[in-house]
Amino acid sequence: MKIENNISFNELSWDEVKPERHEGTTGYALWKVKLIGNIRVRIVEYSPNYFADHWCEKGHIIYCVKGEMITELKDGSKHLMKEGMTYFVGDNADAHRSYTDKGTTLFIVD
Repeated sequence: MKIENNISFNELSWDEVKPERHEGTTGYALWKVKLIGNIRVRIVEYSPNYFADHWCEKGHIIYCVKGEMITELKDGSKHLMKEGMTYFVGDNADAHRSYTDKGTTLFIVD
């Protein structure tokens, strides 16, 4: 990721960003998205019983703001992500998908 030098200082109130609903295999995710040059910044809320409907190959930096979730890698390993934790993965490095029983809120940069 490269933060371009043509991006000036700016502020954003997430309360003003309309959420996009994405259905999971079960449950749903609400995405609030801000595109900043070539960077996508998101607040994502997973509903209780959310299970991703696909394996993701996109690289991310993810911070768990609230709740917890399990991220499963295609190799079968499972990783518990709790409030206050961060994970990062590169593009096409490790296919992954997430699920949560109780719901979670994430801050994601990709």
